[in-house]
Amino acid sequence: MNSIKKLLMVMTLLLSVTYASAQIKNKSTETVKINGNCSMCKKTIETAANINKEAKVNWNENTKTATITYDNKKTNLDAILKRVADAGYDNEKFTAPNTVYDELHGCCQYDRDASPKKVQ
Repeated sequence: MNSIKKLLMVMTLLLSVTYASAQIKNKSTETVKINGNCSMCKKTIETAANINKEAKVNWNENTKTATITYDNKKTNLDAILKRVADAGYDNEKFTAPNTVYDELHGCCQYDRDASPKKVQ
């Protein structure tokens, strides 16, 4: 019984240290609009935005908004949104290249906005 308690304490300590080191330093948080449709979009958007673990992104498929928390010493919002556009998803600042958008799975091809943005 004593060894189980010690094991649980060690596991709790290790998880606490892991969680503390996973937090983003010098963080800025912003909410932005990113087009997409489904859970496949969510995975692609969040993965594209989190290159080098510089950002944590939570995209909501119902509201089409993403909460982006990033280390402002390592990256900026434009760089993150450019990566998302390069993955095929139009957003507030950048338009995805047509060739990349056309390669998205059928359910991921959202209605594109005709508003002028920076094109890749």
